[in-house]
Amino acid sequence: MKIIIVGGAGTIGNKVTADLEKDHEVIKVGRTSGDIQADITQPESIEVMFKTIGSFDALVSISGTGHFGPLKTMTAADFQVGLQSKLLGQVNLVLIGQHYINPKGSFTLTSGILSEDPVFGSANLAAVNAALNSFAMAAALELENDVRINVVSPGVVEDSPELFGAFPGHMPVSMPVVVNAYRKSVLGVVNGQVIKAF
Repeated sequence: MKIIIVGGAGTIGNKVTADLEKDHEVIKVGRTSGDIQADITQPESIEVMFKTIGSFDALVSISGTGHFGPLKTMTAADFQVGLQSKLLGQVNLVLIGQHYINPKGSFTLTSGILSEDPVFGSANLAAVNAALNSFAMAAALELENDVRINVVSPGVVEDSPELFGAFPGHMPVSMPVVVNAYRKSVLGVVNGQVIKAF
């Protein structure tokens, strides 16, 4: 399979890339690193990425940022960060990518546990994650040529101890659990699912 991994250089992306590239052709995409550079907040950049790569069998997105901070001081501009990057960036990978993906291909997006179990300061990311989950469930009803779409929703991972303080009471998730969630989406047959890794 020819698999595009957007965000392949991140904490989770590194492990998912290492797992999938053992048996498949993996093209790593990052804003400033990877085999190809693309800015997912810019639709034109996404279009250029797909034109450069050509047809593909699967896309995994482990990308996008959001605002993390108290609601009391949050501004509309702060909230837009998550909307433009993690939400619309990943949505545009599907909206544009559907015209390049091979029949029976798949999209895998990334949301997160905050949609179900928010913590202090997580209003932007909680909303964005929930929107991504709903988008995938609805898009699965309309994608053509047997193309599948799922979302992986990971908890805070054990490889990110710097985040543990912001997630009091959350049990860190092992990386094999997270990696297997992506394998299920890419290599399995599920469609329109939120695959929980927490």
